[in-house]
Amino acid sequence: MAEFTIEKRVVISDDPAALAESVAARFVNRLAKLGADGALVHVSLTGGSMGSAVLAAAARHPRRDRVDWPRVHFWWSDERFVARGDDDRNEKQAREALLDAVDIPTANVHTMAASDEGIDLDAAADLYAAELARFPQDDGTPWPSFDICFLGVGPDGHIASLFPDRPEIMITDRVAVAVRDSPKPPPERVTLTRPVINGSRRVWLVLAGADKAAALGLALAGASYASVPAAGAKGRRRTIFFVDEAAASQVPPELIDQEY
Repeated sequence: MAEFTIEKRVVISDDPAALAESVAARFVNRLAKLGADGALVHVSLTGGSMGSAVLAAAARHPRRDRVDWPRVHFWWSDERFVARGDDDRNEKQAREALLDAVDIPTANVHTMAASDEGIDLDAAADLYAAELARFPQDDGTPWPSFDICFLGVGPDGHIASLFPDRPEIMITDRVAVAVRDSPKPPPERVTLTRPVINGSRRVWLVLAGADKAAALGLALAGASYASVPAAGAKGRRRTIFFVDEAAASQVPPELIDQEY
């Protein structure tokens, strides 16, 4: 019988729409609280349908304007290496869902390079690492500790562009790396590495649908992160899986935390 880890918790919503609204409310309230003392807040975004749905719900939230947006810095855990205006860009999806609707300085939105900007894939990864290094932690770690790191989870258990049984998931001496021949199109991407993701204070994984149930079950059961990258995602303070009922079929009752 699988032994489930106790540091990861699961919050369940009825369906994808309710899930987006629930996570968005927590997101807006957390940002308002974090920014209340005047500190900078760093958030790492993700792509995908649920990532966009959460941001769109945040844009509609009645407390949205209580967030001190000029103190929030947005980053991405990964990006598709396509043209800047391509619909596949995680950046474009986030702008349309939330970023264009709030008063946030352009300099606070830290995007990855695009394929039509005269830069190759490896250079794009190095450039993003250098951008992250502009906000080092107090101990000199050359990237910010994200207050919230959003992650989606694929049916195969991938997070960001860290896919199962590929070399990128094992890299620990780089901040951002190039991904070629991705098993999910488009084939070229840039992704943050696991140490950067796991340096986050809070990791929020958001997933919906019955096709995610097996991956969620394996992640909670402590599967190898090499084969199920979602199993290796862990925030320094909190690791929360926000899921809908369809994705929660293999979640043991002791891991459900509706109080968060």
